[in-house]
Amino acid sequence: MFRQMKNIDTAFKYVRGFTLLIILVSTGLCCYSLYKSFQLVTNIQDKIYILANGKALEAYAAERKDNIPVEAKDHVKTFHHFFFTLDPDEKVIQSNITKALYLADLSAKRQYDNLKESGYYINIISGNVSQTINVDSVVVDINQSPYYFRCYATQRIIRTTSVVARSLITTGYLRNVSRSDNNPHGFLIERWRTIENKDIKIQNR
Repeated sequence: MFRQMKNIDTAFKYVRGFTLLIILVSTGLCCYSLYKSFQLVTNIQDKIYILANGKALEAYAAERKDNIPVEAKDHVKTFHHFFFTLDPDEKVIQSNITKALYLADLSAKRQYDNLKESGYYINIISGNVSQTINVDSVVVDINQSPYYFRCYATQRIIRTTSVVARSLITTGYLRNVSRSDNNPHGFLIERWRTIENKDIKIQNR
């Protein structure tokens, strides 16, 4: 009888140990499943799908600091495109300049006012002149805020009798501001100035 009780006690210990093992394994599996589920949800939230030309493209979310050089360069390019792309149409000129001035401070407004007072835009309209710009490169120093930049570009001025290519170099600083429809990059150009603007090629038409 004593032996039988001992066997029962041993069997009970085995059953208890096995039950504890099952509980521990189940708890571990549940925790692992919860962790993987949370990780999967986080990864899914970092993915955005956009529709472009009928195709679904995957976009990835990233920290703003990872995109500062790219966004800063595009901001500078966009500003120069609007400020220097001109056609002999008053509405086109006004529309482009307005878009450009949303991206910069009073330093750009002063340059626009100086050009306007000198009759630059009137001459473009009366002379049927078209002006385009190609930004060759933009150098941005992101080690210190506001970010210093230098823009190297080539202007192309198409007149009735000639096509002029001009070298353009400008500098300025980029300050962080709130994003908006008019300023999607969230930068504002400050202390913008032109340090070179000279003819490099003149071709007769």
